[in-house]
Amino acid sequence: MTLEVKTALLPNGETLSYRERTGTEPCMLLIHGNMASSELWEPLLTHADMTQRFIAVDLRGYGESSYQNPIGDMKDFSSDLHQFVEQLGLRHVMIMGWSNGGGIAMQFAADYPDRVRKLILLASISTRGYAAVNSDGDRLKTKEEIVKDPGLAMTFQANQRQDRAYFAQAMDYLLFHERESDAATRVKYIDACMKQRNMVDAADAANRFNISSVSNGLADGTGELERIQCPVLVIWGVKDLITTQQMTEEIKEDFASHGKPVQYVSLDAGHSPLIDDLHGLAAAVQAFIAQP
Repeated sequence: MTLEVKTALLPNGETLSYRERTGTEPCMLLIHGNMASSELWEPLLTHADMTQRFIAVDLRGYGESSYQNPIGDMKDFSSDLHQFVEQLGLRHVMIMGWSNGGGIAMQFAADYPDRVRKLILLASISTRGYAAVNSDGDRLKTKEEIVKDPGLAMTFQANQRQDRAYFAQAMDYLLFHERESDAATRVKYIDACMKQRNMVDAADAANRFNISSVSNGLADGTGELERIQCPVLVIWGVKDLITTQQMTEEIKEDFASHGKPVQYVSLDAGHSPLIDDLHGLAAAVQAFIAQP
């Protein structure tokens, strides 16, 4: 199946690239994570058993989308997505966010609760964000500290010099440790890293993100989670080396504390169930979609 790459010009001047698969409504909006792009959703978009309409979007600063204005926080991504669904005439959507995209999906569901029918969090960052830490495990508090941290700076600099070997090695350890990927898939993942233009800004936004009602050690929670009204499914791979079990438990705990228990599915997978357990991922998504 060939997926056409389309673009949408937003009122704020940004242009978002996206891939679409036709199918049944409501549409499911797919939100990728950091060092990623809409292209990495293709295994699900082309899965023979899926009948839903899917739209996978390149966020601002990723893939083929523009980066005219730097993002300041997750709400900027959420606002982009709201303008995007307005442009496409999507009154209601289901939304699935992967990794950092899970935080963006939660922010969107909190900002525009009347638009979201169902929310799926795949290997998602916590409701309390994704902490940027130094080599001693101490929390970095500002964007300036993030930029100056030697460990994180190695990744930012590798991105700036387009160092494919650096990201290939990192992904062998972090993403491809459970199941060997084919050469074409590896190229797509590394390409996504090369095309990202907002690595520092995205790390800072994830570090400060907190829609829970508790402190994350850096900032008090905004409590915006309370505004999320739709059913929620959390999917996590038990061999994930990027988003931890603690982060997953925080999601479940924070939703439960607001009287919003989530459904939970664990997979025998790492951070990319799209590679490690596509069948299990598709089955979990289909079962959740089918629920009234």
